[in-house]
Amino acid sequence: MGFGDLRAASGLKVLNGFLSERSYIEGYVPSQADVAVFDSLSGAPSADLVHALRWYHHILSYSQRSSLPGVKKPLGQYGPPGLADTTSGSAPSAPKEEEDDDDIDLFGSDEEEDEEAERLKEERLAQYAAKKSKKPTITAKSSLLLDVKPWDDETDMKQLEALVRSISMEGLLWGQSKLLPVGYGIQKLQINCVIEDDKVGTDVLEEQITAFEDFVQSMDVAAFNKI
Repeated sequence: MGFGDLRAASGLKVLNGFLSERSYIEGYVPSQADVAVFDSLSGAPSADLVHALRWYHHILSYSQRSSLPGVKKPLGQYGPPGLADTTSGSAPSAPKEEEDDDDIDLFGSDEEEDEEAERLKEERLAQYAAKKSKKPTITAKSSLLLDVKPWDDETDMKQLEALVRSISMEGLLWGQSKLLPVGYGIQKLQINCVIEDDKVGTDVLEEQITAFEDFVQSMDVAAFNKI
């Protein structure tokens, strides 16, 4: 398993493809798996890697990433099968003879940490499966009309829309969109989406949309209707 070299364009493309089908590196909530991959990047992915860039800004928004659940593992234990991790500086160096006991104990505890991480992962998957297996009840939904404003008239609005639509989470469905004039040659993106009220909030949407700070100046809810 691995992404190749995460500090090279080829590795970032693998990461982008991997995140096109999921919100996080492992499971359904941000964890130390995301932190491990995030810390290995040399900076934000380019704008054309919309899934990786969306994930990068989302993890960047957590100021206390060390408090996220799980145990950080080597990069070679994340990512799609069939690839190896070749990220420069990611592999731990072999211990020297003069290393003290603390360093040796740290590396020696990997097996226990891996077992604990696997147990937590299995618990989360079991909880998710149990939740999905329950007989569905009436789900409260809302229809939102969002106004997403760029910085100026030179902003690529097609790219801006692609970044917005790259935001994926359970309970969110994007709908139709159109561009409306604001003034001075500037247009805003007006886009519809349907959300499940107990899974997606407007504050979460605003946080993730405005995270594309090179493109987005602000986001407003133009209309909010219960379904």
